[in-house]
Amino acid sequence: MINFFKGIVVGMGGITPGLSGSVLLVIFGLYQKTVDAIGNVFKQFKKNLLFLLPLVLGMGVGILGFSKVADFFLDNYEMQTRFFFLGLVVGTLPLFYKEVKKEGFSKKYYIHMAIAAAAGLALLFFSNNLFPSIENPNFFQSLLLGVAVAGAFIVPGVDSAVILSALGLYTLFVDSLANFELSVLIPAGIGLASSALLISFVMSRLLALCYTGTFSVIFGLFISIIPSVLTKTDRPAPEVYDFGMNAQTVISVILTIVGLLLSFYLGDIKNNNKKIKQLFSSKRS
Repeated sequence: MINFFKGIVVGMGGITPGLSGSVLLVIFGLYQKTVDAIGNVFKQFKKNLLFLLPLVLGMGVGILGFSKVADFFLDNYEMQTRFFFLGLVVGTLPLFYKEVKKEGFSKKYYIHMAIAAAAGLALLFFSNNLFPSIENPNFFQSLLLGVAVAGAFIVPGVDSAVILSALGLYTLFVDSLANFELSVLIPAGIGLASSALLISFVMSRLLALCYTGTFSVIFGLFISIIPSVLTKTDRPAPEVYDFGMNAQTVISVILTIVGLLLSFYLGDIKNNNKKIKQLFSSKRS
């Protein structure tokens, strides 16, 4: 049940601008176990299935349950919602950084982070001009859509909207889901399933061989996608955020702080629950 509820949060993170479900898996301490289970699913099939099933079900609930809520608030209160998301994203940085340093760290890994962050920023700002948008895909282009989605969701720190936009696949992705176009979704599903196994296996091997180096690159990529929280990748952004001494700005600042606190809380739920219980018990006594 704990993994099911964590899966719900991971699913919500997967559709949050600038955040990704795989980053939350890292923070929850489940990422390496998840990619190991997917990449080697047939080695211990029953064990891996029992681990993945509640997690995947929770992710489905999080995505389906939160997507319409997020769309409503982005459509009607975009500035406030995006600043709440900013708080969520920035709040994960200390927790993510702690994970990077878990198995030893030296100054050379800052170079890895810087190169990855620079590459990610370049992709973010030039993604719309790399390839033309695909409207009538053939089988192999639909297959590529599935591969791109799998890569974006499995590799932490990669914004799926940015990757799909760079490949000219974002509009195709949104339209095929909205219109349930089986001619696109079936080959995309084949690409998604097959590449998820392969990418998970590769990530599992990379973490086994070079844990800190791999996570340093991932952390740099994650830093690079933070600006996308306050910019547009999937919808028209407002021309100017109305900063000033007004209710909208005050609420946005408050929601940023709420997002930060929520990230810290979710990062270590068990210990934070214990601290809260101890706090209330000490006040009562």
